[in-house]
Amino acid sequence: MADETVKTATDQNTESKPKGSVSPVVTKLIEQIEKLTVIELSQLVKALEEKFGVSAAPTMIAGAQAAPQAGAAAGDEGTSEQTTFNVILVDSGANKISVIKALREIVPTLGLKEAKDIADAPPKPILEGVNKTAATEAKTKLEAAGAKVELK
Repeated sequence: MADETVKTATDQNTESKPKGSVSPVVTKLIEQIEKLTVIELSQLVKALEEKFGVSAAPTMIAGAQAAPQAGAAAGDEGTSEQTTFNVILVDSGANKISVIKALREIVPTLGLKEAKDIADAPPKPILEGVNKTAATEAKTKLEAAGAKVELK
């Protein structure tokens, strides 16, 4: 009877596995990742970022050091049409809670505290080096929440 219960639970887990042509190695990795805690997942992401020199967040806030460099690079483009944009939160407005929610929607990797810190101390970069559609979409969401936003 206990074996049947285990089989049923295992059968349910296989439904959530990715379908298609996935190698057994990838399947085992997915199963191992499913068992990790949130803290362990965070550590895994950081370790992979360091190991391979990449970032898991495609356009997340890079930090104080990278912001001036990105601004200088954008200024060097001259008169050619701008293809990458930086979304800057200029003012949070009166409804900071809505702005915090919009920030977390735009940058899903932001925690509540990080989003609140950004909303409390503008001007802050939200997205850096994004295309025009992503930048205008972020601007629209933030302005709908009551914030003032600049695209650079």
